[in-house]
Amino acid sequence: MNQTLGQKLFRTKTSEHKLDDGAGHALGRSLGLFPLTMIGVGATIGTGIFFTMVEAVPKAGPAVVLSFLMAAITAGLTALCYAELANRVPASGSSYSFAYATVGEFAAFVVAACLLLEYGLAASATAIGWSDYLNNFLQNAFGWQIPDALRSPLIVAGKNGGVEFHTGHINLPPILLVVLCCVLLVRGTKESATTNAIMVLIKLAILVFFSAIALSGFDMHNFHPFFWPENGKGIGGMAGVTAAAGTVFFSFIGLDTIATAGEEVKNPTRDVPIGILAALGIVTVFYMLVAIAALGAQPAAQFAGQEAGLAVILQNVTGKAWPALVLSAGAVISVFSVTLVTIYGQTRILYAIAKDGLVPKAFRTVNPRTQSPVTNTLIVSILVGTVAGLVDATFLWDMVSMGTLVAFIVVSIAVPVIRRKQGDTGRKGFRVPFGPYFVPGLSILACLYLVGGLSSTTYTVFAIWMTVTVLTYFGYGIRNSRLNKAEAERVELTH
Repeated sequence: MNQTLGQKLFRTKTSEHKLDDGAGHALGRSLGLFPLTMIGVGATIGTGIFFTMVEAVPKAGPAVVLSFLMAAITAGLTALCYAELANRVPASGSSYSFAYATVGEFAAFVVAACLLLEYGLAASATAIGWSDYLNNFLQNAFGWQIPDALRSPLIVAGKNGGVEFHTGHINLPPILLVVLCCVLLVRGTKESATTNAIMVLIKLAILVFFSAIALSGFDMHNFHPFFWPENGKGIGGMAGVTAAAGTVFFSFIGLDTIATAGEEVKNPTRDVPIGILAALGIVTVFYMLVAIAALGAQPAAQFAGQEAGLAVILQNVTGKAWPALVLSAGAVISVFSVTLVTIYGQTRILYAIAKDGLVPKAFRTVNPRTQSPVTNTLIVSILVGTVAGLVDATFLWDMVSMGTLVAFIVVSIAVPVIRRKQGDTGRKGFRVPFGPYFVPGLSILACLYLVGGLSSTTYTVFAIWMTVTVLTYFGYGIRNSRLNKAEAERVELTH
């Protein structure tokens, strides 16, 4: 008997399902706990601190510190859910794989679309921010700047919220950054992870360096008034804090990146949960430290529109160029690692989706020598580089947060579902504390609260993206799904 449409939409895949279609499609297990944790830290620290304060501080003022804390608490609640699911479903694909094993194929495909939106735009946005710090470094080191026509995008946000086209302009540095990341990723996962770990340690040292100098110029008056007054556009007070929290929330996608590596970790049931929680702790401490130091050293009103903001703060505090030079050099390295692991996460999600037949098999073809999905990486890099080179980052921040929050909501729903399916008796490994409903429920409510603070434009673009997602699933995915083909073979054999 053929499956009904409803049965097809809600069919699930157990974690034991493996692809068995010949050699050349398996990812190698080469990651231990330390490089795995560094992947999470590398995907996280660098974005919210180096760039989004310029977008978030004008919304919340000094209270942006609460925005980071609010985002961290929300991410922490979801991290607990990720940790349990990573223990129960140790596979690549992260939220997508968790959803497929619990709430069904259609929901999993929607989550996959959110993840692709999240990772693709995050990689583009961070690559764009890299351009500002590279330019600041070149200015302080050599007294030379990249020509404006080669470091500004074609499509920019207008002063009145509209769209402007600057013909003859292209943001070349982020394109070059994406090319470098692509070259490193196609060489193999182990090499990429080792390089990333080194860059992460450098970035943490740079942020400690920034905090130490910025705190020497700390002025408590910069925190008054702590909450900015309402400006009539929904910005100010707690509304501004919530809006800023939604903007910076995408900075916590490093947690998701750890879960995407499940199929390449030597001991996934132990290392993935520990890596997620360890990365969250490291990230939260550094975010709060740097945010407080930056706001203490510079009035909140000066953050709006500021390029290479942290480097400028050091230059203003010390009156010298060399601290800004060191900071800019560190930021150039830091953002390289963020872009690298974000593109990595994007390719692994596509790999997982392709294994299940929901997108073309080119995305799961693995090079037998490097054990990396080369074609997949090339396609992703071309798309990320194109967006980074042509589009203003202003359009990207909130869209990344929307994709992240929706994926986090589904992950939280998946916890009670998978507990009901697999049970708890005799299971080892991490479990969400206080039962299957309390923490996941708080996580869902926190995510919904942040979603409510995003802009109407974000909702419009997200609705368009979801429409494309639904059409793609019913036009390609539902027919080519491995589960659909397996069911068709079963029906044929019974006849």
